[in-house]
Formats: sequence, C-alpha cells, structure tokens
Amino acid sequence: MSKDKDEAFNMKLIGHDRLLEYGGIGEGMAIQEVKDGRRIMWLAHEGPPKNFTGVDVTDPRKPKVICQTELPHKQVRSNSLEVTGDIMAVAYQSFGPQGLFDHKLGVEPAGIELFDISDPENPKTISFFDCSGPGSMGVHQLWFVDGEYIHASAGAPDFKPTNDLDCQFYRCIDIRNPSKPEEVGRWWYPGTCEGDSAPPPPRNPLFDSGYRTHNTNVYPDHPDRAYLGYLDGGTVILDISDKAHPKMVTNWSPHPPFPGFTHTALPLFSRDLMIVSDECVRDGGADWPKLTWMLDMREETNLVPISTFPMPDKEEFFRRGGRYGSHNMHENRPGPAYRSDEIIFATFFNAGVRVFDTKNPFQPEEIAYFVPATPKDSRVDSVQINDVYVDENQIVYAVDRFAGGLYILEMEIDI
Repeated sequence: MSKDKDEAFNMKLIGHDRLLEYGGIGEGMAIQEVKDGRRIMWLAHEGPPKNFTGVDVTDPRKPKVICQTELPHKQVRSNSLEVTGDIMAVAYQSFGPQGLFDHKLGVEPAGIELFDISDPENPKTISFFDCSGPGSMGVHQLWFVDGEYIHASAGAPDFKPTNDLDCQFYRCIDIRNPSKPEEVGRWWYPGTCEGDSAPPPPRNPLFDSGYRTHNTNVYPDHPDRAYLGYLDGGTVILDISDKAHPKMVTNWSPHPPFPGFTHTALPLFSRDLMIVSDECVRDGGADWPKLTWMLDMREETNLVPISTFPMPDKEEFFRRGGRYGSHNMHENRPGPAYRSDEIIFATFFNAGVRVFDTKNPFQPEEIAYFVPATPKDSRVDSVQINDVYVDENQIVYAVDRFAGGLYILEMEIDI
C-alpha cells in the first residue's frame, strides 16, 4: 500500500538526496570531519553496482554528493563501512547468481578494504584484507572506532562451518599499520565449526537464519568487552581483554520461542542496561514478532529482559508492504555523534525511524517518528528505512534500503 505523503511526529525533514538515483543504502553510515572544515557522510550501498557514496553534509539542508564508487565485482556488496580520522574501512560480502539473499560461499575476493579518504573526492586504497574462502561469504559488518582495531562479522579461508548458514563469526583485526592488517583473535559460537568438541547448535524451527555474527561493537571506554548480535544465537558478550583468546561471558537468546536474527546489542553503561534488536528479514510480517528488547545487565552473566519497545499497529504496517519490525539503532559510537543512555533512535523499515525515551526502562515511551513517503522506483510499496545516524548536533540521518537515498531530519522537541 503505497504512501504518497511523509508521516511525522516531533521530527521534520530538512534535507534529502537520492544519491544520483542510486538510493539503496545498507547499514554503513559514518561522518568524516575533513581538515578543510567540511563534514562528509559516507554511505555503503545495499548492493551492486555501487560501492559507497560520499555526501557533503556541512550544511545538512543542502546535501551534495561528492563521490560515488563502483564495486570491485558484481557478486559482492559493501553494506557496511566505518570511518576513523581519514581512514575508511569497507566490508565486502559475497552472494550468488540469484541475488543478495543467495548465500553463496567461496566467491572471491571478499573481505575488508581500507581507504585513505583525506581527499574525499578521490579515495585511495591502502590495503585489502581477504576473508574469502570455500566456507566464507566474506564480511557482512564491521566496527572501527578507535583507529587501531576492526571488529568484524567475517568468514575466513580456514573456517569450515558445520552449516553453511553459520559461516561468519567474530574476528579482531589489527590495523595499526593500515598497509598490513593482521588478525589478532577470533571467536565463534560453539559447535558451528567442523571439529568443535561442542555439538552443532539446534536449528530454529520457525526460520533458520543461522548462527552468524551481525554487529560486533567494542567501545573504547570499555575495551575489554565485545557486544555481539549473533542471529539465532541471540546476544553474546565476549571478554576480549586478551584479544588473542576471546572468551564468552554470557549468552542471552529469546529464540525460540521467538523467531531469530539478533542484530544489535547496545549497552547503556551508566545504567547497567542493554538494548537488543532482532531484525525483521521477511516481508509482510511473515517473521513477526521482531522486537527491540530492554535487558537488565547489572549481573553481566545473567541478562534479564524487563521490557520491549512500543511499536505501531502491526496490521496497518503489514498491509503497507515490505518489511516491518526492528532493525538498526544509533549506537553511541565515538566521533561526531550523539550519545545518550536514555534517548534511543531506531529503524523499523516501513515504519521509518522512531525515537524512544527510556528513562523508565520498564516502560519505554515513543517520543518522535518520521516515516517517508514511498520512494519512487522502490522494489516494494513502502519506504524501507535501513539505518540511522545522529550527529552531535542532534541532526538525524536515515537511509532507505532500496531507492529513497538519504533523509536528513531535525528534532522538534528537546532531548
């Protein structure tokens, strides 16, 4: 059910760019502060033919594309990127001839490419870290915020999964010498690698999404912990104080009985809380419910769910087409970004970007939302807001998965 008007509550649109009509964006958003004073928003594309796009957002009301690049070949997508200083890391994940969701192992090359973006109009390759192999799809997501280590959801040439859906795991890569990246540690869910002493984990009887890492967040002020979304494995916290030998601290999963695909684990350190999102991956509510959970983590080894975030009427959004359910959150990353342990920005595909006040963790409250009209040339009859980034000035950047490009928003309430 196509919508021809934006829907907004306590947010307003101040800028929009369709990215030279290549407006399908994945989960990579990062702002670079250039030495000449400009601010560049870098975006990873959902799929071929484009790799990444740089948008000058110095004036967020007048965004302007300054750079758009091609993928190295047509059987990879970039999907994820991060920027620290003048270095950008881009993830490449492979897929088969049937398209983005054809989980094809063994396509080469697939891995992580590092770019020098000191001249944003002319990114230059520094190095490539190859993660391809017969049991690998390359890299789906990466986290790079300290200039020293990349934490990635990646495969490897020497990793043989017990099930093809379990082909990506946590890898820590040292890039202090960016021309020569080196792995320093890895961890995978017990039983997902051939030769493990643990038995293979049980498959989810509803939808088998696999036991793969998704987000792999490590915060510089808590460098001894990695917070992983592990799809059907739920949420995993790792002790990475010894990066060469990560150890699991705890594992929390609501699947089953709920459908799987845990995406993000966002710790709210000052409050001993954690927010966990389960990504919706099927259209029309086929994998409902996909929720955003609030967990009590006062006891790190005993995570306890205490609430879920409110969501708008599911029947209304099922009818709109495309996906409806939880996905990404603004993750309190270092750099030119908004950080709060109370106000949470999250994306819900056809329900747009939504903002929550979690002062009462037992009853999170929705305080704002923005749902764009259905973009021209979208593959589905609705917007599909994929990711969100909020800068230190509380300017909100959101992207559409298929065609809509970059939406730039301003809050109309104090937060």
